[in-house]
Amino acid sequence: MSLTRRDFARHSALTGAGVALAGTVGALATAPNALASTETESATEESAAAHGGVGYGALVPDPDGILALPAGFKYRIITYSGRTKLESGEFTPSNHDGTSTFDGPRGATLLVNNHELKGPRANWKYPVPLTEGLVYDPAASGGCTVVEVRPGGKVAEWVGIAGTSTNCAGGNTPWGTWLTCEETEDKAGQNGMTKDHGYVFEVDPEDRRANLSPKPVKALGRYAHEAVVVDPKRGHLYLTEDAAGPNGLLYRWTPPEHFCHGRGKLRTLADDAGVLEAFKCFDSGGQFVDDLSRATKIGTVYGVDWVTVPDRDARSTAVRKQFADGQVTRARKLEGMWWGDGGTYIVSSYARSESPVQHDGAVWFYDPKRRTLTLKVLIGVNPDPDADGNFDGPDNITVSPYGGLVIAEDGEGIQHLFGATDSGRTYPIARNELNIGTAEEPEYSEFTGVTFSPDGKTLFANIQDPGIMLAITGPWKRQKRG
Repeated sequence: MSLTRRDFARHSALTGAGVALAGTVGALATAPNALASTETESATEESAAAHGGVGYGALVPDPDGILALPAGFKYRIITYSGRTKLESGEFTPSNHDGTSTFDGPRGATLLVNNHELKGPRANWKYPVPLTEGLVYDPAASGGCTVVEVRPGGKVAEWVGIAGTSTNCAGGNTPWGTWLTCEETEDKAGQNGMTKDHGYVFEVDPEDRRANLSPKPVKALGRYAHEAVVVDPKRGHLYLTEDAAGPNGLLYRWTPPEHFCHGRGKLRTLADDAGVLEAFKCFDSGGQFVDDLSRATKIGTVYGVDWVTVPDRDARSTAVRKQFADGQVTRARKLEGMWWGDGGTYIVSSYARSESPVQHDGAVWFYDPKRRTLTLKVLIGVNPDPDADGNFDGPDNITVSPYGGLVIAEDGEGIQHLFGATDSGRTYPIARNELNIGTAEEPEYSEFTGVTFSPDGKTLFANIQDPGIMLAITGPWKRQKRG
């Protein structure tokens, strides 16, 4: 049933601005360069000031040149592309991306790690090995590996799926599997591919046999997938699209009647099973919102309707191009998502000239019960990305067991992992110190795959290039509300 404009206007009047939604994060506004004003603007010296006593203190430079952390914290390298090896003897693939953790056997932690490798295998020194029985398209270079970190520190790694392309983010499921997303629209015959790409695949970290003969979940559509979450109560899947020309969309997939989720069930679906829809937002005055970047005030709340996708497999026209102006709402760089607090947090990494209003990052919260989308985080355009202390370009995201969010930065210049507290203050957790450029022109890869261990004691994160998985431990604590 559609949420009518009249219903939304009445609901807004009853609930005020809609900022006081219950949840871990509450009404987030980021610092140092967040905007709580009505207009986006560059960060000021005042907004780039100290982090107000939240967090874990200043970052301490790493003598090994990998990861700066607060005093009392330490890191361990779990996998390193071209250095560590799989059980089969091949090197760990490169370009680590989306990751999630799972309880493993005998106290171990299992992680499924995406490898964002696009195009032919010859383009990459360390593609995902073509392990027999686990290959979708032998021409493609991407896929996932499964990493087992055992008590005592021993690490094992093996291929979960191979022959997929541009495995960017994804998401875990309530039934204990990983959904890996292809951020590409390549068809067979394009970029050397022998099969169509742009799909979601399910990877089981525990049962290797379940991963044999990979099959895309075509019911979820073919487009430049970024991330996916599962609503454990209603069964919907929400999916982001990282694309431009035009900007991408947020999607919702509704399962067919009587379908029951579970391990391996998605791959049994017909290609046209369920309903795939794109979102359409309107403000409290009932006015259609064409692009999420138009929201310039923390706490902005939009009502959400859903519009059916005409051709989810995009046989002749990309899915996002199947809608005319006024039919759907768009957003640039729809990236990471994480389910928590009864809904999903959704990242728009930045907006530039292709969007109505420019910004350097936004995080929204979709409440499926209220059918509302609330702006939680808005980062102004970073005037100096090479200055330590400014954040920009949020990407992968997770809800912290210590309150608030932990966000992986994929911006310009210096790259961080940073936290955002319940009251809206941000603080640094880590800084990438691995210079993959030159002394004269330094370059630092983005962080990806931020996720906590099931027991909450270890924060895992990746440096995408060259491909390093890190385990961060220390005196974690619940942050002050401020």
